[in-house]
Amino acid sequence: MAARRLAEKQPDTFAFTDENRVWAEGQIAKFPPGRQASAVISLLWRAQEQEGWVTKPAIEAVAAMLGMPQIRVLEVATFYTMFHLEPVGAKAHIQVCGTTPCMLRGAGELIDICKKRIHQDQHHLSADGAFSWEEVECLGACVNAPMIQVCPDTYEDLTPELFEKLLDAFDRGERPKPGSQIGRQTSMPITGLTSLTEIEYAADDVPPKRPASDGAKG
Repeated sequence: MAARRLAEKQPDTFAFTDENRVWAEGQIAKFPPGRQASAVISLLWRAQEQEGWVTKPAIEAVAAMLGMPQIRVLEVATFYTMFHLEPVGAKAHIQVCGTTPCMLRGAGELIDICKKRIHQDQHHLSADGAFSWEEVECLGACVNAPMIQVCPDTYEDLTPELFEKLLDAFDRGERPKPGSQIGRQTSMPITGLTSLTEIEYAADDVPPKRPASDGAKG
């Protein structure tokens, strides 16, 4: 993954909306005195939701609210790929998982589609400004590889055809249903359940006792 740096072109200022400032103050109040820095990820995420990306003035504003050195907030923003450090597509910013399980399952084909439909290079807007894309590290759903993430949602078990349909849906302004795109429940086998297919007792019942082995006491 390439080094993550702030965009060269930055807005002059940042300020939370009144509603978001009240929300941010509520998050800070959840932590005891001296621990306000624990709210840094929450505040950066709300700043991104408000502006579409995390700007340098937003980092400075969050640092001031939390009483943190700006460099500490910058370290958080540049470490996590959930934070966009430059303007992203108005309709969707596609984050393609490029780690080994996803690559073995076809992530390279998804990247090729991004290059064809969005831009040849990462971190660039499409011609109409609707899309952008980047390759990121593990997104945590390896068993449902390959996958992408758009904002907080993941889209898993993708094929080139399914990925194209997702992009079409975003282009129409829709919000596709996240999760497996082939109907899998969580991480069940792709061929369906092979074990635990019958429920022998209710979840709140006491499981039956196992018979004692030969020679066992009690």
